[in-house]
Amino acid sequence: MSTEQVRTPAIAFLGVGQMGTPMATRLITAGFNVRVWNRSKTRLKDLVQLGGIEESTPAAAATGADVVITMLPDGAATENVMEGKDGAFATLANGALWLQMGTIGIEWTDRFQRSSADHGVVLVDAPVSGSVLPASVGQLLILASGPTESHSVAERIFQTLGRETFWLGEAGAGSRAKLVLNNWLVDLVELTAETIKVSTALGLDPRRVVDILADAPIGSPYAVAKARTMLDGDFSPNFALKHAFKDAGLALDAARSVDVELALTESLMSTWQRAVSDGAGDEDLSVVYRYVNA
Repeated sequence: MSTEQVRTPAIAFLGVGQMGTPMATRLITAGFNVRVWNRSKTRLKDLVQLGGIEESTPAAAATGADVVITMLPDGAATENVMEGKDGAFATLANGALWLQMGTIGIEWTDRFQRSSADHGVVLVDAPVSGSVLPASVGQLLILASGPTESHSVAERIFQTLGRETFWLGEAGAGSRAKLVLNNWLVDLVELTAETIKVSTALGLDPRRVVDILADAPIGSPYAVAKARTMLDGDFSPNFALKHAFKDAGLALDAARSVDVELALTESLMSTWQRAVSDGAGDEDLSVVYRYVNA
């Protein structure tokens, strides 16, 4: 086996927010050489103490990197970090891998496929399913898509970040799958909030209803967990409402592009928009419970 095959890839991690921080932490503690950049520098302190290398710009972080990982809130932010002033494309070597792991939608992903090719960079479209806790313990599900020749290097990183990687085909399939899963998630949260509201209105103890659902075949562990946090009034963010609302919009855009109607998702958007506008966007998406039928 050659030295190149066993060499640990150098990583530039761009965007260490709520999800990026635990992901970068796992890579650093696993022994990867990780350079970190974030617009807000306060998030970098703990990563540097663990052994990460702080860089002042995305271009500086990408210099000499074998792999760049982006974990940013949307496509526009990702474009700015990769293609803007002092962007990573300026210094990434020909043949480097770009693991795009944020949820940015189909249109942006397709655009980045073209710009990656123009810069000689290999795009692996690999958004993750899971929130802060799974990210912290390496239990994310990784929805990966990209050329076969990228798999071996990408897998070394994914094995540290997730419990399972699903390779779904050409780049772009991962983002499509993520929108499908997040559409399911937002509909499930809305259904959970409505179920608690109607249980209460009918004079039932909603906690008993949740207990029944926990043991019933129709129950969902995720929905039951969210129902209990709703009833406890605990909206500590695992998946911020503003990001869930953004993802719901991306799912609707994707569905419209193929002439599919997502009636359930359409029906919740006005309530969720009201919650975000009311200042609840940074709380967990389960906070919509306060706004259903309010």
